Amino acid sequence: MDSPPQDLSPQGPKPDLPAAEEAPREPVLTLPAALTAYIVLLAVIHLRVLLPPELENWTIDVFGFIPKRYDSSVLDLQIPGGAGAKVWTFVTYSLLHANLTHIGFNVLWLLPFGSALARRFGAIRFFVFMAVTAAAGALAHLVTHEHALAPMIGASASVSGAMAAAIRFAFARGSFLSFTRADADTAAKVPALPLSRALRDGRVLGFLAVWFGVNIIFGVGAIGVDSETTSVAWQGHIGGFVAGLLLFALFDPVPRMRSDAADASSQDVSDRI
Repeated sequence: MDSPPQDLSPQGPKPDLPAAEEAPREPVLTLPAALTAYIVLLAVIHLRVLLPPELENWTIDVFGFIPKRYDSSVLDLQIPGGAGAKVWTFVTYSLLHANLTHIGFNVLWLLPFGSALARRFGAIRFFVFMAVTAAAGALAHLVTHEHALAPMIGASASVSGAMAAAIRFAFARGSFLSFTRADADTAAKVPALPLSRALRDGRVLGFLAVWFGVNIIFGVGAIGVDSETTSVAWQGHIGGFVAGLLLFALFDPVPRMRSDAADASSQDVSDRI
């Protein structure tokens, strides 16, 4: 008679195997405090649309950028805001938006580029940079629309400046548009390409070509709010963009990338082809 099969497995409780540790997952999108504060400020200011029409129009006249305000040939022109508005509207216009689509589009572009820039610059540099590029956009609009009476509003010049500044380091090895992207904080603080080297980088040139093409052809962003003369102030976008590209080094706290390192960084894509 055959004996029943014997259980040869070791008796007693089996030791617990250590659980495999999962790598921490980085959120898909995390916003630095400076950018969050900037977006909240835009949203709060946009609540002005709830004001009575007369008061809402007054806020646009006082805080929007009106080129005609600087026309010395017109002596009897009365525009709300007085002499002070000739100064503050170079920046305040960028905090006003025509509607939710207008503000939403600007915020959408600001999320990836503004996040990296705010992490890199820190709050104070970031806010000053946004103000400076807004002023550059207003100046470009003034030069090209010297006698325009329609107010210009919108953060597009500042957003364009942030995009221009960000591409100075966006394609460097380990940055947020690189194939070897690090975590968000590290990616935002890689050494930037020297401007002369950046303007010889194919990825940067491609970005510039697309950006200028989109703005000139479609002109998305800051607009005039006069219902009969609604237009896109694409010259202001370009003014902000050029200012961001050229003035980036004045704000950047991260040491520059050496030329030899920049050349090595340019292989970031070619090494993977």
